[in-house]
Amino acid sequence: MSNASIFAALRAAFPADLDTTAIETADGPGAPLRYTWRDLERGTAMLANLLASLALPEGSRVAVQTDKSVEALMLYLAVQRAGYVYLPLNSAYQRHEIEYFIGDAEPAVVVCAPKHFTWISRLAFRLGTRNVFTLGDDRSGSLLERAALMSEQHTPALKRADELAAILYTSGTTGRSKGAMLSHGNLLSNARVLHEYWGWRRADEGGDVLIHALPIFHVHGLFVASHGALLNGSRMIWFARFDAKGVIARLPEASVFMGVPTLYTRMLAEPTLTRAACARMRLFISGSAPLQVETFDAWRERTGHTILERYGMSETVMLTSNPYRAADGERRRGTVGFALPGVGVRVRDEHGAPCAAGAIGGIEVNGPNVFGGYWRMPEKTAEEFTADGWFKTGDVGHIDERGYVTIVGRSKDLVISGGYNVYPAEIEGLINELPGVAESAVIGVPHPDFGEAVVAVVVPKPGAAPDGAAIAAALKDRIAHFKVPKRVFVADELPRNTMGKVQKNLLRQQHQGLFGG
Repeated sequence: MSNASIFAALRAAFPADLDTTAIETADGPGAPLRYTWRDLERGTAMLANLLASLALPEGSRVAVQTDKSVEALMLYLAVQRAGYVYLPLNSAYQRHEIEYFIGDAEPAVVVCAPKHFTWISRLAFRLGTRNVFTLGDDRSGSLLERAALMSEQHTPALKRADELAAILYTSGTTGRSKGAMLSHGNLLSNARVLHEYWGWRRADEGGDVLIHALPIFHVHGLFVASHGALLNGSRMIWFARFDAKGVIARLPEASVFMGVPTLYTRMLAEPTLTRAACARMRLFISGSAPLQVETFDAWRERTGHTILERYGMSETVMLTSNPYRAADGERRRGTVGFALPGVGVRVRDEHGAPCAAGAIGGIEVNGPNVFGGYWRMPEKTAEEFTADGWFKTGDVGHIDERGYVTIVGRSKDLVISGGYNVYPAEIEGLINELPGVAESAVIGVPHPDFGEAVVAVVVPKPGAAPDGAAIAAALKDRIAHFKVPKRVFVADELPRNTMGKVQKNLLRQQHQGLFGG
């Protein structure tokens, strides 16, 4: 059979001259560092051989929580090359979260930052993981030390399109995270569609250069950005951490940039962002959170470029996109564009009936990019798919007469802060365990930098006087920083309807202007 591995497709797209630059680091230890395509070939082969030497069972998971580095990207590619399942973990996750992910996914290998080795290795070994390696953002760690002893020759594993390639954990509204299972076919089909739809140009067509300033532990940075450049054989200018001034300084060398809305607002605050700086740029793409109309307009006025906004999920990779080519339509602010080729998007009401054009309802999707289900959660998987096989996204929106999709809300009270998903129930569960807390409600309110900020309202137990700042401080040791409430308020009671349900819409209205939104 032919090899449907995502790695095989990416490797086939490497340029003929392997000694040209694939990635150049813009910051971090030793920067600038230059990695050729041959370096990627050799590095992924040696890492894949290291994994193969461990005699792992077929389908083994490799969980990775490291700082962003080119070597971390090589590790992802090596896991795919060796035929195992990649499990990226947000570098901000704390012990409480890591324990759940390792316990649930049961990875055969865990790779972590050297600074976290002591506690993560103890945790992993206790939960049954036999192999723990370290990987630093300065090319240090036991993973590279061991891989350096391996052969530079490796034959990529043969995979079917329906075989599992990655598991991405998404927080559940009940507080329990769900592992979205993505196949090689899911990843490759989406990468190929985006390659065509966004007009990626190979070297003989002018050659695209991508500024990669996103994290590589979620869909946007790992699959959309990295796959896009690799599948096109394009050079990447690699930022380990986003720096507005630094990115703007490199725009004259690049042609494609992908970011979350927060990154665009931060660049707009820099006087060096000008039309001249963006003159060589071909495409600015935004996603992972709603782009404010003000940001959309200000960017076009300042740079002369119209941001292309798109829509995707961990379970589906990309679903819709505003057009790249003018012939296909305009890029409409406030929308996420059309369904991508091969992707089905529909809107249905609460009774399951199709919504008319412009009518608001639940968004459902299908296509070769849609995941197969949640890891070890067959009941939850069944709940999230319709009888005819469409995935219920949980988002609410409408589709107009021309096919433009607009997202108007999230049916599960999801908060998106700085491009990261925050599910209130998870935070509420932790707050409610703290001394003196009777109950809590977590909401998202407008924030000029993050899009939305997490805010908590706490009701004390009789006789108790919990302190908002102390509650936030207590959470910092348990959850990722982007989940920690920016403000915690103490109230006598939470607003409820006649059925006893907390009316979070009233809380959002009450705190609407908290951050000047």
